[in-house]
Amino acid sequence: MYRPNNSAIDDPAMLRHVMAEIGFAALVTPHDEGIEISHLPVVVREEAGETVIETHLARANPHWKLAGAGSVLIFQGPQAYISPSFYPSKQVDGKVVPTWAYIVVHAHGAFEAFNDTEGLGAHLEALTNRHEAGRAKPWAVSDAPVPYVAALKRGIVGLRFRPERLEGKWKVNQHKSAEDRQGTYQGLMQSGEQGVDLAQALASFSED
Repeated sequence: MYRPNNSAIDDPAMLRHVMAEIGFAALVTPHDEGIEISHLPVVVREEAGETVIETHLARANPHWKLAGAGSVLIFQGPQAYISPSFYPSKQVDGKVVPTWAYIVVHAHGAFEAFNDTEGLGAHLEALTNRHEAGRAKPWAVSDAPVPYVAALKRGIVGLRFRPERLEGKWKVNQHKSAEDRQGTYQGLMQSGEQGVDLAQALASFSED
């Protein structure tokens, strides 16, 4: 991924946090006949200082058979259009154009497949608990009939990914002048939920 120095993020803890917050990724695996792509919910955790990403897919999806092949998990975070009208410098010389702000994380490595009942059960509970947390009456895997869940488990395969390399890119106009950064921040704050997330990311650069 092209990453100018001012947009590169490499801190593992920060990247783990962002991947966990996004919670959904595209798994891309090149092979002899082309490229396999699957879009998957994920659980991200830390084990002994290392990042572990788990997901699952339908057993009928042939992607899991490419276990061991070099792959990339792509996490697309918040993104938003940046209007030239955000910049005070527009009134000075007009030398501004639109751009796009976004946050992405790429996890490079190979995945392993697993289908043991205990492993799948732990993964599904972790995934469910992650997204049910905070609900007034959170649903739990144990709420469904045991035979029903067991049958569903037979139809999926788990994937475990231990990235060899993580790379993040925060493109939020952090290279602009202080005035145009402030204008970007204010504009993004009015651009919906994703814009607010990007504005907060931009503010973090100003605090460094």
